Amino acid sequence: MKKRIQSILQKLLGYENYLYYFSRAKVSFFKGSTYEAEFFEFMNLIPEGTILDIGANIGITTVPLAKKFPHARIHAFEPIPSNNVALKRIVKHYKLNNVQLHEIALGEEDGTLKLVVPVINNVRMQGLSHVFVDGQHDEWNSGEIFSIPVFKLDDISALQNEQKIAAVKIDVENYEYYVLRGGEQLLLKHKPIIYCELWPNEKRQMVMEFLKGCGYSTKVFEGSHLVDFKDQAVNNFIFVKN
Repeated sequence: MKKRIQSILQKLLGYENYLYYFSRAKVSFFKGSTYEAEFFEFMNLIPEGTILDIGANIGITTVPLAKKFPHARIHAFEPIPSNNVALKRIVKHYKLNNVQLHEIALGEEDGTLKLVVPVINNVRMQGLSHVFVDGQHDEWNSGEIFSIPVFKLDDISALQNEQKIAAVKIDVENYEYYVLRGGEQLLLKHKPIIYCELWPNEKRQMVMEFLKGCGYSTKVFEGSHLVDFKDQAVNNFIFVKN
């Protein structure tokens, strides 16, 4: 039923308009979502400095970050063109003058990356946009395909003169390890607190081992308390410098 409603709305409004109004609705009800409670706890931990929103999508986390930290620069990275159209409108609607958009993908080396927006039951699932997986044939890996320039986070010129990068939020659908690898020098220099969604697979362990090597500890929220990760059934993690 939900997919049916989404399909109708995408056709009636047009896909880009749908994304814009969907983002506004999600932002309006974001604080009431218990699923995102950890994100607001994460924001309470952010010290003064620049913030990176990697995988900004249509601005659902960009808006609360920019509003809570009006004097901080928010660098929002989003590679999918249709998501960026909505994100620009969202930034303008909420008058987020502290947001700088980067319409690129991030990875462990410069080049080009193939991305897909899955189409499931005639619904374009912008929230599941991800790096295309060669040889995988299912709905999750089928839909609109884009070839997007990809850069290392360490090579982004707009970040070179930032005095303090205080926090990183990253949600890139199982590609987090490669993005973080491409930003190793940034992490070592600035030691930002990291909020990261990680799927329960081998990539999760790769991220944890990599960040451990960079001097980070893996934490999760239990209620509003930050505790060590000890195999709790969670997907959202906080990484803090030892």
